[in-house]
Amino acid sequence: MAVAAARIIIKSPREIELMRAAGRVVCRVLDELAGLVQPGVTTAALEARAAELIAAAGGQALFKGVRHPQAKLPFPACICASVNEQIVHGIPNDRPLRAGDIVSVDCGVRLKGYCGDAARTFAVGTPTRPVQKLLEVTQQALDLAIENVRPGERWSTIAKQMQKLVESNGFGVVREFVGHGIGQQMHEDLKVPNYYDRGERHADFELRPGLTLAIEPMVTAGRIAVKFGDATGWPVVTKDGSWAAHFEHTVAVTADGADVLTDGR
Repeated sequence: MAVAAARIIIKSPREIELMRAAGRVVCRVLDELAGLVQPGVTTAALEARAAELIAAAGGQALFKGVRHPQAKLPFPACICASVNEQIVHGIPNDRPLRAGDIVSVDCGVRLKGYCGDAARTFAVGTPTRPVQKLLEVTQQALDLAIENVRPGERWSTIAKQMQKLVESNGFGVVREFVGHGIGQQMHEDLKVPNYYDRGERHADFELRPGLTLAIEPMVTAGRIAVKFGDATGWPVVTKDGSWAAHFEHTVAVTADGADVLTDGR
């Protein structure tokens, strides 16, 4: 059976600026939550503050109400707050964060019809050296991808470099969850993996000016196998219980390289 080609949606300069405006709200949320993360704070408190900031900006939380075939209920929150072995889609709750934990906060906002999406992993208190390395390498994988975005490049070439960086440091790259195209919808056609697989060459694509992507490496300290972590079907956790980190930016491809739309500019 033939595989349908992904629909590549090129954005105009006006659309990219609208996405940047949504990205500023996302950045504002993550900046503020970074200052709130400390021992004793709950992820429910982070959720409440995020909801206030998004509403004050006139935005819509992208994640709230999203449905997934594996999940028993629509996603109930504005942010994903994934703690320790949770990779993505953690539901904010009343469990206080403890010193030494890590929490990955993913935030998506639609503003005036256009979307921004970004994530950061925060240490709660002072992390151990191995955990600090996990966070640094995951951030480096995102930085490497952004540095290598340029017209004419194949995404697979960048993904291969990301995978090499992560694995050379003793970590693993999650396969089941990847980045995506983004624009008027949170998820546009393109899948943006953080690894290279010859069997998925049909899904590779060439970077072109006006293409907008959510690039989001998810990295594990142990094995890369995942499972759904509770009865809701939402949190995705490492099968071996190892911790995971997640960093993400929304990026536009320009004639000169990458334009990060969720860095607050």
